[in-house]
Amino acid sequence: MKKKVTPLLKPIAAFALCVSVFAACKSIKEEQLSGDLTASLTKYVDPYIGSGFHGHVFVGANVPFGAVQLGPTNITEGWDWCSGYHYSDSTIVGFAHTHLSGTGIGDLGDIAVMPTTGPVRLMKGTLEDMESGYMSLYSHEEEKAQPGYYAVKLQRYNIQAELTATERVGFHQYTFPKAEESHILFDLNEGIGWDQAIDTFIEQINDSTLAGYRYSKGWAPDQRIYFTAVFSKPFQNFSSFQITDSTGTTIPASKGNHIKGVANFSTQAGEKIKLKVGVSPVSSENALANIKEEIPHWDFEKVVSNADQAWNRELQKVQIQADDTAQLRTFYTALYHTMIAPSIFNDHNGDYLGTDKKIYKDASFTNLTTFSLWDTYRAAHPLFTMLQHDRVNDMVNSMLAVYQQQGKLPMWHLMGNETNTMVGYSAVPVIADALLKGFNGFDKDLAYEAMKTTAMQDDKGLKSVKALGYIPANTTVESVAMGLEYAIDDWCLAQVAKKMSKDEDYQYFSKRAKNYENYFDKQTRFMRGRISENEWRAPFSPFVSRHRNDDFCEGNSWQYTWLVPQDVEGLIQLLGGEEPFSQKLDSLFIAEGDMGEEASNDISGLIGQYAHGNEPSHHITYLYPYVGQPWKTAEKVRFITENFYTDKPDGIIGNEDVGQMSAWYVFSTLGFYPLNPANGAYVFGSPTIKQATLKLAEGKELTVEAKNNSTENKYIQSITLNGKPYTKSYILHRDLMQGGHLVIKMGNKPSNTWGVAKEDRPRSVLQ
Repeated sequence: MKKKVTPLLKPIAAFALCVSVFAACKSIKEEQLSGDLTASLTKYVDPYIGSGFHGHVFVGANVPFGAVQLGPTNITEGWDWCSGYHYSDSTIVGFAHTHLSGTGIGDLGDIAVMPTTGPVRLMKGTLEDMESGYMSLYSHEEEKAQPGYYAVKLQRYNIQAELTATERVGFHQYTFPKAEESHILFDLNEGIGWDQAIDTFIEQINDSTLAGYRYSKGWAPDQRIYFTAVFSKPFQNFSSFQITDSTGTTIPASKGNHIKGVANFSTQAGEKIKLKVGVSPVSSENALANIKEEIPHWDFEKVVSNADQAWNRELQKVQIQADDTAQLRTFYTALYHTMIAPSIFNDHNGDYLGTDKKIYKDASFTNLTTFSLWDTYRAAHPLFTMLQHDRVNDMVNSMLAVYQQQGKLPMWHLMGNETNTMVGYSAVPVIADALLKGFNGFDKDLAYEAMKTTAMQDDKGLKSVKALGYIPANTTVESVAMGLEYAIDDWCLAQVAKKMSKDEDYQYFSKRAKNYENYFDKQTRFMRGRISENEWRAPFSPFVSRHRNDDFCEGNSWQYTWLVPQDVEGLIQLLGGEEPFSQKLDSLFIAEGDMGEEASNDISGLIGQYAHGNEPSHHITYLYPYVGQPWKTAEKVRFITENFYTDKPDGIIGNEDVGQMSAWYVFSTLGFYPLNPANGAYVFGSPTIKQATLKLAEGKELTVEAKNNSTENKYIQSITLNGKPYTKSYILHRDLMQGGHLVIKMGNKPSNTWGVAKEDRPRSVLQ
C-alpha cells in the first residue's frame, strides 16, 4: 500500500500535527454496540475525519444539504486548503458562510466574520507578522466540532466563538472578555482558493442590522450572494472601508472589490454577542426573510439542538451494529459527509438565481447546486435513491432547470454557474438512474430531451464521437477519459430510450456506448489515445499519469482500462475471455511503475496501480463477480475499508469529492455496491457490520444481517432474502426497496459455490 504523506507546514502550524484527535472523540465511552443507537447517532460523527491528508472536507456548522456551511478559514492557502481548513493548521482569519467539501479546487468562503478586540485591523496579517492583521491562533484542545455546531477559542483575543446554522442562516455566538474596544469585522474581500471578489457592498440598515452582497469570480465564474446580518446588541458605531493597496491603505467606502466593515462595541467579561446572518442568491431582503422564517428568536442552544436533530433524523436512516466505536465513527461520519451537498440554492419562499442570471420566483421544487457529477454519479447519487427518496426529484428538477437555462445539463454546477469541470456529461447517469428506478416527480419527456440534447452537442470532443466513434488524441486533451465517460453516459441514455420505446435512439446510443472499444489497443491490451484509425499516440506507458500524458484525467491507462462498468461482458471479450480478464485484473493490484514526478495528488490510495483516492477506480474491485470470483472482491474491499478509511483526521485516502468517497464506504460497509450506475443492481462484496437496518421510502425497512462476521470471516458463504436462498452475487434495487431481511452468512474461506455459476453472476442489462 502506498499513501502520500502531507509535508510539514509552516512553523506556526506545524505543532498541530502532533495534536491528538478532537477530545470529544476520546470521551465517547465504549458501550454495548448491539443496542438501540437511534437516540443519538450524531455523537458518532467526527467532522475532523478527512480534514487532514488530502481529504479537503468542510469543518464547521451546517444542516443536511444546507445552503450555509459556516466554519473557520485558515490563513494558509494551497491545494490542501480547498475547503479553507486543514487539520495541520493553527490559524483562523474568519468564519465564512460558504465552503466546499472534498473538492480538488478551492472556491467560496463568502461573507467572512471575525470577532476581535483592541485596535481595529483590516488586513488579515501574515504568518510572519500576525500582529499586523487580525488573524488568531487556536488549538485543537480548545476546539469542538459536531454536526450542526462548531466552537473554538481565539487565543489572541480570548474570545470564545460558537457557530450553528439552519438551512439559510448562520448563527454566531461570541463570548467576549472585558474590553472597551471589541469588534465584529465583516470581510467581503477574502475568499478561498481561486475566489476573488469583483464587487462587494455593505450598508448599515439600523443600529443592529447590516446588509449587502458579494460578487466574486473563481471556479464559479460569476458568483453572487446576498446577506443580511442582525446583531443581538446594538453596535456603538459601524464603519466600512475599501482597501486600496497591499499595505492596507484604506478609504471610507461601502462599495468596491476590497470592502471591509467593522461593528464596534464595548463588552463586559463573559458578555455574549449573537449574530444571525441570512444568505440568499437573490437579494438582501430575501436574506432577511430567511432569518425571520428560520430563526425568529435568539435562542442559540435551540438552534444547536434543532441542527443536531436534523442530522440525527438523517443518520437514523441507517442503523448499524458494529464491533467498536471506531467503526461507528468512521461509518456515521461517512454518511454525514454524503449529505453536505448538493446544497440548497434558493430562498425560503422558493426564489432562486438561475444559470442564466435570471431570478426565478416561487419554484415548485427546492433548487440545489454543488453538483460534482463526475464524482458522485458513481455511488453518491445511487445512495440518494435509497435514502433520500424525496430529495432525488429536487436534484433532477434542479438539473433540468439548468438545462433549460444553459441549453445542456450541468457538468459541475456551482452557485448558479457552470464550471465545465471534468469529463463526460455525468448528469445523464444520475437522471437515467432516477427515471429507471421509477422516480416520477419530474417531467420525464423533458428529462429525455435534456439528456439527448446534451449528448448530441458538438463541443468537448462530441463532434468526433458522432463522426468517428472516438476522439483523436491530438485534437482534445483527456481524450481517452472523455471518450470512456461518454460511452458510459450513452449506455445509460440508451436504456432510457428503450424504456420509453424510442427504438431508433436506443439503437444509436447503444452503438455509441460501444465506442470504448475504439480506445482499446489489442497489442498492448490497454486503453490508450489514438490519433487516427491506424495510428496510436506514441510513446505510450500505461503507468504515466495525466500531467505527462494528456489522454487521461487524473489517472493512467492501468486505471482507465477498466472504466467500462456499463458493459463488463464486452470488456471481458476485449481482454480475451474470463481467464485473461481475471489475470489482468489481478495484475492491476500488484503492478508497480513510475507515474512520473508530476503525478496528480488525486492518484492516492494505491494498491499496485489501483487508486482508491480517485473515482475512476471505484468500481474496479467489484468486477470479479462478473467472472465468478466474488471472493477476490471480498478480499480487496475488506482491505480498502479497513486501511483506507479510519476515524482519524487523515482517515480518507483522497479528496472526499463531495460525498463520493464516503458513499463508496457506506455501500461497501453494508456489503454491496452499484458498479453499473444505472442498471438498478448492486454487486455484493464483503459487509463489515454485524447488522444494519435501513429506513426506506413508504415506511419500509431493510435489515441486513451478516452472520459470523469478523476480520477473518470476510467471505460470503450464502445469502437468504426473506428466508429464501439467494444465490446471485448481485441484488436489484427494486428488491431491496421492498424491505425485508437479507441474511449474509460469512466464513473464513471462499465459497466454492455461492456466486460462481454463470446464471448467478452480475450482468449489465438486468431490467
